[in-house]
Amino acid sequence: MGERYFDDFAVGDRLTTRGVTLTESMIIDFALAYDPQPFHIDVEAAKQSNYGGLIASGFHTLALGFRMVLETGIFRVASMGSPGFDELRWLRPVRPGDTLHTELEVMDKKPSSSKPDRGIMRAAYRIKNQKGEEVLTFLSMHLLKRKG
Repeated sequence: MGERYFDDFAVGDRLTTRGVTLTESMIIDFALAYDPQPFHIDVEAAKQSNYGGLIASGFHTLALGFRMVLETGIFRVASMGSPGFDELRWLRPVRPGDTLHTELEVMDKKPSSSKPDRGIMRAAYRIKNQKGEEVLTFLSMHLLKRKG
């Protein structure tokens, strides 16, 4: 898709990112800093959990999925932040060795009525594993600059 402004997006546009494979150390390092639950930080305790093994924090999956979209450069020239997101769902555990990618779909967009230099675009995010299974989904609002 390349760098885009609000005006360059159309409802139905789709983007698929490259994949990232999570390692045990990536999962533990993130969780130690931000979500230190036993099934995220302790391999032996995780084996005894309802997950039967180490899993990534959902926050890790969310951050990684969003980062993969940012790395495409699609929002580089126009991003003005975000007023938030909705409908966050953690659907499947993410384990060491899983390769994730993010799919983004533009759901709708609306120019600002009070500030003509910007608009809000709403996008559906689907983070999927190497089997094509959704592991996390959410809707995000993007505040974007308009051209000119």
